[in-house]
Amino acid sequence: MLSVRDIAEEIVAREGGFVNDPDDPGGATNFGVTIHTMRQLGLDLDRDGDIDVADVRLMSRERAVDIFIEHYFRRPRIADLPEVLQASVFDMQVNAGSNAVKILQRLVTQMGFTTTADGVIGPSTLHAVQMAHDAAPDHIADAYAIARRNYYFRLADARPASRKFARSRSGGKGGWIRRAEEFMSPRYRMTQAQFDERVSAWGG
Repeated sequence: MLSVRDIAEEIVAREGGFVNDPDDPGGATNFGVTIHTMRQLGLDLDRDGDIDVADVRLMSRERAVDIFIEHYFRRPRIADLPEVLQASVFDMQVNAGSNAVKILQRLVTQMGFTTTADGVIGPSTLHAVQMAHDAAPDHIADAYAIARRNYYFRLADARPASRKFARSRSGGKGGWIRRAEEFMSPRYRMTQAQFDERVSAWGG
């Protein structure tokens, strides 16, 4: 079993280093930590009185791991979820904030265990998720990963500028889709033909 630090280090490796893509709503990012997160945490790393892209560039891998463990795993109570879900929800929390929990809340509600999709893990959500897990312990992790993939597809459907994150320049699966599929059983991963059909409406 991987420790939470192992999982966080894998997330940092998946996120990569400094990026400042104008099409990314997260803005400047380094090791997965966005400029918005740094401002929320007051991380003026160059101590010049403001938090800007220069501070993002100074983010270290080790600090990013610590930020993820504290602010994206412990505080949102992902540690209280069934173990089989923790790595994927943690990864999605880093990538999409509270939408990670909302996706889970909608999923378990669809499974018949109703809870409010508010992005907060509280007693109601923990109860519903545990019930859903107990009903389908061998499938809930795959179901969540598929729901993640569907979330990314919907984002790209609605926002053409985001499609480059879902589909590579060569026409293969983009980073978003590969990321979701890392957390599902191989049998649920799309073939290239299935992927091509799903994104065909996007055009060239």
